[in-house]
Amino acid sequence: MSDLVAKYAALQSLVKEIAAETSDAYDDQTVAQLAITHETAVRQLGSVGNRRILEVSDRDAHRAVGCVTLTEFLQTKLRVTQPKKRLKEVQALEPMHALTGEKLPPVCPNTARELAAGSIGPDHVHAVLDVIAKIPTAIEPDHRAFAEQTLAEFATTLTPKEIAAAGVRILAHLDPDGRLTDDRDRARNRKLNLGCQHSQLMSNLTATLDPITRALFDVVLAKWAAPGMNNPDDDQSPKGDHTDVAPELLREAADRDCRSQSQRNHDALKALLDAAVNGGLLGGSHRGLPPQIIVSITDAQLREHAGVARTATGSDLPISEVVKLAANAQTHLAVFSDATDEPLFFGRSRRLASQSQRLMAFAKYKGCSKDDCPTPFAHTEMHHAENDWADGGLTDWPHMAPACGPHNRAVGTEPHQWTTEKITDGPDKGRYGWRRNTDPPHALRANHLHRIDELLHQHSACNDPSADPPDITQPPRPGSDIEHQLAHLVAERRPHAPRIDITWRDAPLYPAA
Repeated sequence: MSDLVAKYAALQSLVKEIAAETSDAYDDQTVAQLAITHETAVRQLGSVGNRRILEVSDRDAHRAVGCVTLTEFLQTKLRVTQPKKRLKEVQALEPMHALTGEKLPPVCPNTARELAAGSIGPDHVHAVLDVIAKIPTAIEPDHRAFAEQTLAEFATTLTPKEIAAAGVRILAHLDPDGRLTDDRDRARNRKLNLGCQHSQLMSNLTATLDPITRALFDVVLAKWAAPGMNNPDDDQSPKGDHTDVAPELLREAADRDCRSQSQRNHDALKALLDAAVNGGLLGGSHRGLPPQIIVSITDAQLREHAGVARTATGSDLPISEVVKLAANAQTHLAVFSDATDEPLFFGRSRRLASQSQRLMAFAKYKGCSKDDCPTPFAHTEMHHAENDWADGGLTDWPHMAPACGPHNRAVGTEPHQWTTEKITDGPDKGRYGWRRNTDPPHALRANHLHRIDELLHQHSACNDPSADPPDITQPPRPGSDIEHQLAHLVAERRPHAPRIDITWRDAPLYPAA
């Protein structure tokens, strides 16, 4: 073990030496060969890295560095941007262990060999794996192995896109009439992925739908995505389906409709989701919160009519869209501040947090309180952060913090577990921080992933000596102009609608002494 550690230390030293060198003194052919050699070595090290990841997984070694799951280890310690994709690569290319303990050969041995040789890279690997995943289960193992061998050979000379094209022909050869593809194959390949929001706050939606889902979607689009239907740019556009719409009104709306079919499909899906969320289809509660769009904003964002608001499910909304949502929502809005008519203190009388307690936690944390955890608030549990419920903890708002399921269960007294304590100073004052039980007491870490806007605001305030940064440890007090700002902006959006009353709840946040 010490030899391997020394070799990695020597490798890091050698990398520094190489980085300090320049190829100015070499001829063009040598410079080009150096670049080829470099990329080959990088790909070879990627193969070795897969082996290291498997060793961490086999021994649960990620717990030794404070990670509850292997995925968290890849994401936070190895800085892998797509940890699930990397784990898929490890599972396919590395020799795994059976339940009985013996070591099994790699699922894709030829692809593993080429990656280890540095002749292909991760993109080639995943192109091969994508084709392998589409091979029907009924195909003979020998034919599957031959397909993998062929794809691995192609990968040494073809691009990932060309590998996919070759895969289409291989699949057609293995199952020419489609008879071998069955429900198991379709169920295995079904998926729907919602990508991250990019700089315009838009998201990419990709899906592989099974036949029934496709047929149902076609039915929805036939009605809800018809020309003239659910057009957000037309106030007279019929909403929902067109069952009760007069034919002449629908024709007029269709004549005004300048959207493409793709845009009509998008707007139909949006209308369908709106009907599900606001029509009661989702029930009355999800993890203690109403299954609706819940947004956290500040009076400064409303006053400046700018910025980005974070929802309880982890999405970002521009303030203009928040105002639009408010204008189209119910005619009474309750602005949640640091006062409420629902108790925030239950002591030992109940274990589960109330809706108001969860709303307060969302306003403060926006997501899981464990550092570096990306889980949005809607997927968290309320953690008794001061003392665990089993140890006499109180279900009181100041003593609780949100935590995702894996991190909530990671708190305990064992050396590999975690402790939560309230931070008493600095920008995270008043929030609960996390530390491993083997760390010193001052090593508390708060989660900043869900509070980027707030941290940017603090940074700007620190760089502006004339500015007085606000006290972020307390929410705005009643009497703030947030309710007037929202009412005014909503009125601009909906001038002919009934007046919207903005109500602050009256009971004090903390009980009287």
